[in-house]
Amino acid sequence: MAPNREKTIVSSYSQSHGVNKPRLSMESLQRSISDISFELSKEAIDATLPPISEVEDAKCECCGMSEECTPEYISQVRDKFAGKLVCGLCAEAINEEMEKNGGKREEALNEHMSACVRFNRLGRTHPVLYQAEAMREILKKSSRVRAKSTSPRDKGGPQKGRITRTSSCIPAIAKEIGDRTKVN
Repeated sequence: MAPNREKTIVSSYSQSHGVNKPRLSMESLQRSISDISFELSKEAIDATLPPISEVEDAKCECCGMSEECTPEYISQVRDKFAGKLVCGLCAEAINEEMEKNGGKREEALNEHMSACVRFNRLGRTHPVLYQAEAMREILKKSSRVRAKSTSPRDKGGPQKGRITRTSSCIPAIAKEIGDRTKVN
């Protein structure tokens, strides 16, 4: 209670003795003018700065993952991937698929989207069945490779990129062993 009592005593003292409030000094006026001019110049700078884009939650049309994106980024991704919104992971997978199939982005996008749909339908709900299906696909691919003959007697002859034997290396090995025995 003491602070309130002191305040009332001081205010009654100043009223009874005719003490006037201090006048504003020149320094405080300069400071006020400076603050006002700063605020005005700040408003001009704010008007010239571009507005900051708000981020929004965007959901990938392939895998269903959500990420925060600006509207400009979303429009760039849609332009790049035929109107589909894909996340960064799916975009990388599509680029890898595009390199495999010769640079056709539309085919790579469709291939990746079908793989994601297959995974979302089976892989998330039944992971064991998804693993069995993946093994089946691996076996299909390996059986196709084994079904093709790699014999040089076939019509095509040796395939491009394969190393074929032109002569036996046994005589060279025998000669080297013979040279070693003569030296010793």
